[in-house]
Amino acid sequence: MERRKNMELRKLEREEHGLTRQLWEDVFVEDTKEFLDYYYTVKTADNEIYVVEDQNKIRAMIHLNPYKLWVEDKKIKSDYIIAVATEEAYRRKGLMGQLLRRTMRDMYDRKEAFTFLMPAAEAIYTPYDFRFVFDQKQISICGEDGEKKKLSLREAECEDAKKLSGFAKKLLKERYQVYAVRNKKYYETMIREQRSECGGVKMVMSKKELVGFFAYAREENYEIREPLFLPEYEDCLTQTVQELTGDASCRTTVYGADHCGGEAEGHPMIMVRILHLKTLLETLRLKEDVELHCSFAVIDTFLEENTRIWSLCHEKGEEQIMLGETEDSDGVFTIAAFTSFLFGYKTLDEVEREEGVILTDHLRGELGKIRLLKDVFLNEVV
Repeated sequence: MERRKNMELRKLEREEHGLTRQLWEDVFVEDTKEFLDYYYTVKTADNEIYVVEDQNKIRAMIHLNPYKLWVEDKKIKSDYIIAVATEEAYRRKGLMGQLLRRTMRDMYDRKEAFTFLMPAAEAIYTPYDFRFVFDQKQISICGEDGEKKKLSLREAECEDAKKLSGFAKKLLKERYQVYAVRNKKYYETMIREQRSECGGVKMVMSKKELVGFFAYAREENYEIREPLFLPEYEDCLTQTVQELTGDASCRTTVYGADHCGGEAEGHPMIMVRILHLKTLLETLRLKEDVELHCSFAVIDTFLEENTRIWSLCHEKGEEQIMLGETEDSDGVFTIAAFTSFLFGYKTLDEVEREEGVILTDHLRGELGKIRLLKDVFLNEVV
C-alpha cells in the first residue's frame, strides 16, 4: 500500500473488482453494457486491479489480465495491461505513472519476462520504456463473384472450443514465435467475448472438415478478427465474408489478416515492456548451432536489477545460451532499445542511433547469430 498526501495506491481484493466499473463507464464511454457485463463476469474473475483512491473513491486504475504465452519453445506467464484510466479531475497528477511503476515492480518480482498492451497513444508509454513490437495486419474487403469452393459456415459453441484449440495450435506453432497459448479455455472465453459484441466465432467447414475459423462482431458494421485457415483455404476469406454478411458489396474490416491474401497493411498495435530480463534471455535461441560469446550492458532506470553487464555464451552442441555477468562489455543498450532489437522491430543500425546505445563490430556480429523474436502474433483485445 502506498500513500501520496491523502491518496492511497493499492491492489484490490477480488471481491472489490466490481467497484471499478463506474470509472470504466465514465472513461470508456464507447463500451456497451453487454461488453462490460461480460468483462466484469469473466475477465475480473482472475485478473488483478490496482487503484488510486482519494476520499474513499477510486480515482485511477490499471488492470492486469493474465495470459500464458509461448515464446519460442517455452511457456511463460505474462500480463496484458488494459483499462488504464484516471478520473478527469485527477489527470496530470502523476497517478498513471505511479500505477505503472508499482505494477511493473510487482510483475518483475514474479519474474515475468515482459508485459504488453495496446496503447491509446504511444507517447503515454514510451517514457516507461514500452516499445512497439507487433504490427497487426489489417485489410478491408468485400465479397466477390466468381467460382467458389464448397464451404459452409457454422456458429461455434463453447463445446467446440477444444476443436478450435487443436486446429489453432498446429498453425500457430508453424508460423510464430510469440503468441498466446490457445487452450480450450482461451476459445471458450473468445466465444463469450465476441457474443458480448453482437458476434461470435464462425467455423468454416468443407463437408465435415474444419478448414478455418474467425471471430466476428457486429455493431454498426461487421468486423472480423484473427482468421485462421489451412494454407490451401487461405484464399477463401472473401468468400466467407460474403456468406457471413449476405451482401457481396458489404465492406468488412479484418484484423489479424496475416495469411489471407490481399494487400493487408501493418498497423502498430502491441507495445512490450521487458520486465525480468534474465527470464526473457533464457528463452532465446540461435539461428544455427554455432559458438556465441559476447557481453553488453543494459541500462534500466525503472527496474535497476536489469542494469548490469550481461554475458551470453553458447558452445556447439549445447541446447541453451548460458547467461552470466562480467566486467567487460562490448556495448551498451537502453532497455527500450534492446526491446526494439530483440523483437526484430528495429535493426541494430536503427537502435544504434538512439541515445545511450553503443555497439562494437564484435557485438554486432555475435548478436546477428541470435534468432530474434520477430514472428509475433498478439491480437488480444482484453
